Amino acid sequence: MARSRSRTKATDKVASRRGRHPRSGAGNGRALDRITDALERLAPTPPPAPDFSAAEAFVWHPEGRRLTAVRRVNRVEMSLLKGIDQVRDLLVENTERFARGLPANNALLWGARGMGKSSLVKAAHAAIGAAHPDAGLKLIEIHREDIESLPELMALVRDASQRFIVFCDDLSFDAEDTSYKSLKTMLEGGIEGRPDNVIFYATSNRRHLMARDMVENERSSAINPGDAVEEKVSLSDRFGLWLGFHRCSQDEYLAMVEGYVAHYRVPLAGVELRREALEWATTRGARSGRVAWQYVQDLAGKLGVRTDDRQSSANRK
Repeated sequence: MARSRSRTKATDKVASRRGRHPRSGAGNGRALDRITDALERLAPTPPPAPDFSAAEAFVWHPEGRRLTAVRRVNRVEMSLLKGIDQVRDLLVENTERFARGLPANNALLWGARGMGKSSLVKAAHAAIGAAHPDAGLKLIEIHREDIESLPELMALVRDASQRFIVFCDDLSFDAEDTSYKSLKTMLEGGIEGRPDNVIFYATSNRRHLMARDMVENERSSAINPGDAVEEKVSLSDRFGLWLGFHRCSQDEYLAMVEGYVAHYRVPLAGVELRREALEWATTRGARSGRVAWQYVQDLAGKLGVRTDDRQSSANRK
């Protein structure tokens, strides 16, 4: 008996030196429960599931894994987009197939500045969404600097019943930027791949999403120039639909101006309108849809005409 008590005391001393209180299993369990509760309180609360019925468009915020509803999308009507008839028809057709659940391609809209690339994406979403309301077509904007978070966004929308156009405006990459790899994986090549209910539209001034001098630098400095260039320019190959936007002619520019003026009922037309519009383009050093819109904004302001959608709709009734 004495030996038994002696062995118990020795065991207690060893347990004490190891930081455990002897014969206190229940107490340890309670301590672990308290630690677990404390850690759960410190852990961030998972974001609520997005309510996709709240709006037709959303903006992705990766820091909180959340989508912010856009109550009113900044867009122009399809009929006001002049001089881009061919690319307009191609994108609308592609978007309609996607809304109907048919095969469709990711699209890269590239080319001249101010020719309506992003306006066309938003107009196509509005037109096809209205024509196919049962598709639940949503527009999600992701900013260029958040491209690396695409896998998280895909996980958020993958099991939703709606269909999504993920849109990145003015997409391009710098020499040391590796975030394009996340986009390549999402477009094609990953294990999961792009969800069936998601399509990706991007606009860029660059056909290969990077400056020409970057491509030339890769070719001249790499050990295997062909492989180095192929790695980066292959990103644009992942877009099945390439839509090129080119500088407009003088007649196309004037058609854009006249379309805006007629739509918003600006009281100026004929020779005087054309003369002022051309003078405006000359001072800007360019002709484009953006320049045409800026001129009409200036003209409407001088003449006291409102150009917001609600006011213009009232004017046309």
